[in-house]
Amino acid sequence: MSSGVAPADRSGRLTVRQRFGRRVRFAAVLGVLGPGIVSGFADNDAGGITTYSLAGARFGYELLWVILVTQVALFITQEIGARIGLATGQGLTGLIRERFGVRWAAFAALTMIGANLGSTVSEFAGISAALSLFGVPVPISAALAAVAVITLISRGSFSRVQYFFVGIGILVSAAYIISAILSHPDWPQAVSSLLPHGTFSGAYMLAVVGTVGTTITPWGQGFIQAYVVDKRLRSEDLAAERLDVLIGVFITNVIAAFILVACAATLWQSGQRDIPDAAAAAKALGPLAGNIASGLFAVGLLAASLLGLGVVPLASAYTACEAFGWEQGVDWRWREAPAFYGLLAFFILFAAVFLLIPGLPLIQVMFSAQVINGLLLPVILVFVMRLVGDRRLMGDLVSGPINLALGWLVTVMLVVMSVVLVITSIGG
Repeated sequence: MSSGVAPADRSGRLTVRQRFGRRVRFAAVLGVLGPGIVSGFADNDAGGITTYSLAGARFGYELLWVILVTQVALFITQEIGARIGLATGQGLTGLIRERFGVRWAAFAALTMIGANLGSTVSEFAGISAALSLFGVPVPISAALAAVAVITLISRGSFSRVQYFFVGIGILVSAAYIISAILSHPDWPQAVSSLLPHGTFSGAYMLAVVGTVGTTITPWGQGFIQAYVVDKRLRSEDLAAERLDVLIGVFITNVIAAFILVACAATLWQSGQRDIPDAAAAAKALGPLAGNIASGLFAVGLLAASLLGLGVVPLASAYTACEAFGWEQGVDWRWREAPAFYGLLAFFILFAAVFLLIPGLPLIQVMFSAQVINGLLLPVILVFVMRLVGDRRLMGDLVSGPINLALGWLVTVMLVVMSVVLVITSIGG
């Protein structure tokens, strides 16, 4: 009886039919990749790079174990978001509206958008700070970045936008890997720091919470689900999408580790423990690791901020349109989805103009966005966990007991850390 599989020839080589089948399966997997990788790259935005730079400058290699632990938690939450998108074909706030009512959906959408506006201002600040190192004035850099991102997303196809995001992410990765290597770090000490240790003082614990909080965000949770839906992936793509999420999470945390290592090997080692932001870190790297390392660090900040500027407002537009049932997606044209593109342009232009306010306290803006994200994250994660455990909604993709237990464990951990972050931040 035939097994239905074409046998290899007598030499043990695969037949033409088998090789063709493998190529088809490989192409199918490549077609699914994107949401997890882009979401992962976008987590290392201007705020993330600033956080990792400060952690490396103030605590050396000691917080590398936090990045390792965060990798596991981020994979669990991102896999859940992708799973819900695959099973339902709907975005997060749209599902919240259907399952829990308009008020909860409006609360989640408005709070997330408010926090995202603060994050978008931070992305512009990162772009302006990076370009200022090359002599570009703030108004020019803000205008160029706003026009470039709006034009790309509104006039490009889904594939073109995705390739841009992935290309920028690869540039960021290469820049920080090379800058870390040029910094000549103490690799044995870095490896030993992958085990939990430290002084566990108030400042240390705040750095731990900040490192986790800058990686796992409410907008990231909503973005990957909307991205999966916008790409029209189906339940049969779950295995490939898990691989996509795993790759994205791995790259995200590896790059975060290289950023921290670069600053630990230079700023912390030389005693420069207090820096205001990532741009100052890039500038300080020059005398310590050479101009190439400094320039690459600045290029990485610029590229990461551009990626964040594309993704965070896009997540806001998805969120608002899902909550109110409007057409959305980057494959639509302006006339087909005017609310989606109108909101996208508003979020970007509002942040660009806001950045130009004389004497704007950017630190307070970033602080406010972080506090709002800290308050919102527990609410979003509870909604997400209730949705992923609903068999009527999820069908065959409903999470099993082990996945649910891991998801709730991560949720409780993040709830506690978010509360600590908010209370500590409000307390100064």
